[in-house]
Amino acid sequence: MALTVTANLPSRDFTATEAFYGRLGFTRSFRDEGWMILNRDQTIIEFFPHPELDPATSWFSACFRTDDLNALLQDYAAIGLPSDGIPRLTGLQRITDDLRMFAVIDLDGSLIRCIGP
Repeated sequence: MALTVTANLPSRDFTATEAFYGRLGFTRSFRDEGWMILNRDQTIIEFFPHPELDPATSWFSACFRTDDLNALLQDYAAIGLPSDGIPRLTGLQRITDDLRMFAVIDLDGSLIRCIGP
């Protein structure tokens, strides 16, 4: 049995969210007034409307796991996100001897942890 699990994140504005993630290489596979699905290769993120969300207090998050963390960081760094504020892109951090991580904070304050060797 194949099983796919997807992140479900809030969006204050689907148009703005789609544009932000589009800069990260995601494309829309579904959108109506109550749900949006974006894909980049095998990565799927689903969004629900949350217009009253305060990005500064958001606690939503997802993990992207990859076998080429350096390439993903290079792709994401190319869009020129700042290193502080919302949205932002962090630098690489070592989690364990075998794992490293960087993070993206999106327009709505959701934390995307990008993890790999």
